[in-house]
Parts: sequence; C-alpha cells; structure tokens
Amino acid sequence: MGLPWYCTREDVQRALDVKETARSSRQVDRAIEASSREIEGCLHRTFYPELTTRSFDWPSPDRSRSWRLWLNQHELISITTLVAGGVTIDPGDVLLYPASGPPYNRVEVNLGSSAAFASGDTHQQAISLAGLYGGCLDASAPAGELAAAVLTTTASTVDVSDAAAVGVGDLLKVGDERMIVTGRSMLDTAQTLSANLGASAAAVTVAVADGTGYAVDEVILIDSERMLIVDIAGNALTVKRAWDGSVLAAHTSGADVYAPRRLVVERGAVGTTAASHSNGVTIVKHVPPGPVVALCVGLSLAQLLGEQSGYARPESRSGSSNTASSSRPRNQEPGVGLAALWESAYASCGRKGRVRGV
Repeated sequence: MGLPWYCTREDVQRALDVKETARSSRQVDRAIEASSREIEGCLHRTFYPELTTRSFDWPSPDRSRSWRLWLNQHELISITTLVAGGVTIDPGDVLLYPASGPPYNRVEVNLGSSAAFASGDTHQQAISLAGLYGGCLDASAPAGELAAAVLTTTASTVDVSDAAAVGVGDLLKVGDERMIVTGRSMLDTAQTLSANLGASAAAVTVAVADGTGYAVDEVILIDSERMLIVDIAGNALTVKRAWDGSVLAAHTSGADVYAPRRLVVERGAVGTTAASHSNGVTIVKHVPPGPVVALCVGLSLAQLLGEQSGYARPESRSGSSNTASSSRPRNQEPGVGLAALWESAYASCGRKGRVRGV
C-alpha cells in the first residue's frame, strides 16, 4: 500500500454491496488507491499525519520577512525540533500560523525573544524542521484494543478486540507507532455457539457465552457462513444470515465462532518506528475529514462502476456528463452527485492559493 487511504475497503464494499472475495477486494483496493492519490493532487494536500524532518531555504532570499518561514505545501500539525543555521531554536520561541490551529502554513520566530533564523554558511536548506506534517487535524477515534501482545518489531500481523472498528486502509496508532491495515483474516474469538442454529434466514439469534466479547456491525464466521451482527442483547447476537455472499447453513451447538480480527499491517508507517506492544494496549485510528472520506468513496465507486461497464457509462470521475437530458432533474443527472462531492471537499478541505510579493 505504501501511503494511507481516505476510506476503507469495507466503506466501498458496503456502498456498492460488493461480496467479499479475493478478486473483488483487489479491484476495490486499486480503486481506493487511485482515488486517494487523485484527491491529494486536486486538493493540493495530504490528509494524514506524517512524522518527518524537512529542510527549507532561509526565508530572506525568497523576499519574505527574515523571521517568517512559509511552509507552502509542507503543512504542519505540530513541531518537534527547529534548527536554523546549525542553531536549535526553542519551540517556545516559535509561533505557528494561522492562530486558529493546524494545519499551519507558516512558522515565525517570536520577535519578543532573542531567537532568529540563522542562515549559516549558505541560505540553501539552512532550516531543518522536524514535526508532524499533514494538511489536516490529527483527529482520531477509538478502535478497540490489542487482543495479543506484539512481541517483535517485524511482526506483520496484529490481533484486535473489535473487527467492526477497523477496516482495510485504516491508519492505526498503537503507542507511538502507526500502522496501515493492508488486509485481514479470521481469528478464533475463543467462544462457541451455545445453541443449535437452523438453516433459515429467519433464525437470526446466535447464542454465545459472553455477548460483551462482540460488537454491533462486526462480521462473524461459523463453519463457512458469515453473519453480520446488527444487535446484541445479553448473550444473544442478532444477525443477518448468509452475509458477504456466503451460503446459509445449519450449525450445531459447540461450533467455533470466528471474527476478522487478525490484521495484516505495514509497521512503522508515516515516519514512526516499529515497536513491541503489550496485550490490551488501546488502539486509535486516524479519521480524515468527512468530505474527503465521502469523496474517496464516491470516486472509488465511479471507477468500479466504470470498470464493470467497460467505461461506457456517461459520467466521468469529475462528475461531468455530455449526455444528460436537459429535462432530467439536476439531482438525477449522471455524475452530478460526484461533482457536488468534489465541490464540498474543495471548499472545506482544499488548499487555496495565496498571494505574496515576488
């Protein structure tokens, strides 16, 4: 995967009701990757946090104020270390703008302090700024806990407590390490079916020993049938049977219950360092801006539908159409909804041009 996505595989599959198969998963993943990179190119921003160090020229040759450093496309969420001309500047002597909060597009030395941007031997690449970069807030949401310790820095899988809280494409944070979820597989929940379950779509109650070990919207696997949990009452799970294209079947008491809680991950993502983690450590996931998520889902759906029709559909990824009937209501024209998603995402999240002296 390499870079984070702005929606998950599960977001797109549910929007289009795509059944879970290896072939469809690869197709969906390809569409999300293309959509995420297209969004970055058109909105001129990245919408994930990256811990890194970047170098900048001393500002005066750029005809700027010598105490003001414009970051341009290298927007900043938080600062760790600032070195100018080999001299480390105390973060307390640095002001970040805009004052309304991240993403910050410029750094200024506090004129009330003795700090200054020094150029050293040359103004080229004289300033080194380490911090958390990204054109968004570092927003996060709970994503359960580790269900087993991660003992090595090279482990490529992690077990989690709640499969519903995590999707393929999510950027997770465990301790100080970030991980990108690239796949998932079934893991034994250590519980079994407490009563027989008939081969009927109307048989929707799955009895287990401890209902608190599951979550609404989580998919479970009993024998070869997948089921979606839609409600939990005590130790009874209310489910939708034959989920994800699986086959309705009868199941006997004592059958093992599985859930897709084993995640395949890229360790040490976006500038962080892989580390070991204890069982039960809290997991959080990065949450991109809502309009960006909606646009990523929309673009991915447009690509998938285009592939299914051999790109014979009239709408394009930009939402335009040359074949829309003038008598058709605007909200029913092909691609108009996608165009609205572009407009919303650009208005609320796009990086606009700025004017400065040259």
